[in-house]
Amino acid sequence: MKVRRVVAGTGADGRSRVFEDALAPRAAEFESAPGFAATLLWATSAAGQIARGTPSDRTASATFVPGQGETLLMFVTFPPDSTMMCADFDGAAFGAEFAQKIPGLAETFEPDHPGMHTTDSIDYDVVLEGEITLELDDGAQVLLRRHDVAVQHGNRHAWRNLSDRPATMLFVLMGAKRAG
Repeated sequence: MKVRRVVAGTGADGRSRVFEDALAPRAAEFESAPGFAATLLWATSAAGQIARGTPSDRTASATFVPGQGETLLMFVTFPPDSTMMCADFDGAAFGAEFAQKIPGLAETFEPDHPGMHTTDSIDYDVVLEGEITLELDDGAQVLLRRHDVAVQHGNRHAWRNLSDRPATMLFVLMGAKRAG
């Protein structure tokens, strides 16, 4: 997914300015699951601070799961689940492509429970287009539609697109320490 990213901040002279206006540098479209795409828009370090000069951009080297105190901003487009239920869907190829294109997040997925994963983060999940179902580990399912928001606190979950159209979401992940 091609997403324009405008990065603004304060220059050395103390005045606001645009430091970058370009396509986000980390966008991945999947060959093994047509319609599946992820774009990492910005990543901050745990010591993130507001300073004069070019903002610190960790996007190129960041994994798709933030460490404690770090943050991530990303878009993900989920094709309908039927895409992955086709007779010719190659789950192994998708898994390998996922691990290559979305490092860090791929490792949180459970092989015996497709789609289920857990991250040590507090997540703000916003549906931008379409509809998607949030599935929890107890089997509960919550249908989310355009502009609905899920706030998750490190819980085990999966995203299911049970519709016949893609669903695009904006995710803000804030790395957190898991208590006891």
